[in-house]
Amino acid sequence: MAEHGSAGSIRELLRGLPVFDTELPEFDVDAAPSDPVALFMEWLTSAIEAGVREPHAMSLATSDAGGRPSSRVLLCKDLDADGTWYFATSANSRKGRELAVTPYAAVCFYWPEQGRQIRVRGTVAPADAERSAADFLARSPGARADALIGRQSRVLDKPSDLDDALRAAHARIEADPGVVAPDWTLYGIRGEEVEFWQADRERRHTRLRYLREDTTWARHRLWP
Repeated sequence: MAEHGSAGSIRELLRGLPVFDTELPEFDVDAAPSDPVALFMEWLTSAIEAGVREPHAMSLATSDAGGRPSSRVLLCKDLDADGTWYFATSANSRKGRELAVTPYAAVCFYWPEQGRQIRVRGTVAPADAERSAADFLARSPGARADALIGRQSRVLDKPSDLDDALRAAHARIEADPGVVAPDWTLYGIRGEEVEFWQADRERRHTRLRYLREDTTWARHRLWP
């Protein structure tokens, strides 16, 4: 009974939380540009001006050879006019290993202050070594040191091992400021499907999907 009561309390707690309890922007689908990149930039600019925290943070979902998914939140590093969103990680990380066997992924931006989501699905390919190195060197010294350790997602037996590894990595950077982790990779997800989702308090959510068709995009409004 105690366990059931606890589960019930959690359920009621979750159901009692407010949803879209803020002033939501309008989304005029008819006025949306024909290119999802242009609309993404409009929404991103609006999010920044509205004070959305870390609007460049996005969830990245990948899957292994058996189709088992995993997801995590990381930062969008760039976006080009062709509709490719970029992120960076170690090729030896879980996501890097999964992308090596299943080069297809999905990302999602969520800005709760505006009730907005942007979802992207597509093929993923690594950028060239020069762009990956440039991304690495643009990171803060602490972020570079962490990446130089090269043990992401492995079992950490003792916190002191991390301290030792970070000290060694910082010393390596001081000795060679241009050092680059050999496995650091900038990846690009080339959007094949891009959806813009605008919440509505009455659940009449507005959804606009772009589908890539060679050099153009088809647009479809979706049911909520």
